[in-house]
Amino acid sequence: MRSEEIVTRGGAETEGLGERLASSLSSGDVVYLHGELGAGKTTLARGLARGLGALPREVASPTFALLHEYANADGAIVLRHLDLYRLADDPRDLAVLGLPDAVAGAPVCVEWARGAIRRLLPPSVEVTIQADADDGRRIRIQRE
Repeated sequence: MRSEEIVTRGGAETEGLGERLASSLSSGDVVYLHGELGAGKTTLARGLARGLGALPREVASPTFALLHEYANADGAIVLRHLDLYRLADDPRDLAVLGLPDAVAGAPVCVEWARGAIRRLLPPSVEVTIQADADDGRRIRIQRE
């Protein structure tokens, strides 16, 4: 695995990192976003969506919907965004979502990935975000 560590200052830099990361993704890639509540996972996902050409709309954590899909101007889904915070680490819960078929055809980013999801949607990229002092974030990106 290749690994790099980047420090960002503020949400705009974290989004920009997401945009740059998006340029290396293709359909079927799975990005795991790790970090505590408020670390910046959704901010990075916003950058991924923008970098993949999603229409400029609010990218929010799909905690209550579990899955958000972001489309481009042609209506094509360019990113699927899963938040598994409320689900137990149980393969049956994930099967109810229809994974991995439900997320085929576009890159996927997953917040709160735990053990069971790894068997269904193994990661291509893992991003770990750690909040730092002064609104900074220490971000480690690992690629297969």
